[in-house]
Amino acid sequence: MTPGGWADKCTTLGREGMFELIRRGIEEWRMDVHGTFPKELESRGVLDSKVLPNYCYRDDGMLLYKAIDAYTTKIIRYYYDKIDKLKEDTEIQNLARELSTPKEDGGAGIRGVPGGGRFKRVEDVIMFCTCVIFTCSVQHTAVNFTQYNEYAFPPQYPSLLLRTPPIDKSVRSEEDITSIIPDKATTLEIMSITKLFSLRPSKSLAEWEFQSQFDPFALKAEKEFREELQNISATISQRNKERDAIIKYDYLNPSNIPNNISV
Repeated sequence: MTPGGWADKCTTLGREGMFELIRRGIEEWRMDVHGTFPKELESRGVLDSKVLPNYCYRDDGMLLYKAIDAYTTKIIRYYYDKIDKLKEDTEIQNLARELSTPKEDGGAGIRGVPGGGRFKRVEDVIMFCTCVIFTCSVQHTAVNFTQYNEYAFPPQYPSLLLRTPPIDKSVRSEEDITSIIPDKATTLEIMSITKLFSLRPSKSLAEWEFQSQFDPFALKAEKEFREELQNISATISQRNKERDAIIKYDYLNPSNIPNNISV
């Protein structure tokens, strides 16, 4: 983001405000909580459907999380069938150490990395890989590709306010409202950038850009993963027929989830 660019023009926070939120978030973020979908839901008190029924993000997301976890479990347990293979894998152990090493010491400074800097169990690698895949595909889809629907109509969800918003329920005139939300030119810019962010340029989840895996076991696991995603797609499509909502929550249908972050 450049100074004076879209973030400064189209958001109240601006470029510096976004960087500050990122800085604060990194200080609090934990891979074993915020990077692990069920734990993240639990940390916010919304894992239990009895507490919050009809939470589409949770209900559809859990189907995908379990499918990704099952896929990574098959692959990782196959290649690390003996614990010594994991312990002696210098590349993956160096990755674990770099992730956990504090930023001031040259590392990433990520908290909650399984093993605390050394992958001691196969389960540590499974948790790590599931976190990365889920975050870069499913969770990114949920927060990124909703932007146009959320922000493109400023009265619905203004990303920029020109004045202090109302703090009571007094009756406001149309002029009161239009004096707070962006003008036409800024609204057009907001619409353009959120439309761009909402485009899906890469192939869908598990539909790779190029084939890099040729091991028969891994190919079988991929096939089973794709079949499970097709089942999930059918489940979500049926849920959307039954959901009591004007706009159906189809964001986490596997066919709408790109393989990676490509913004």
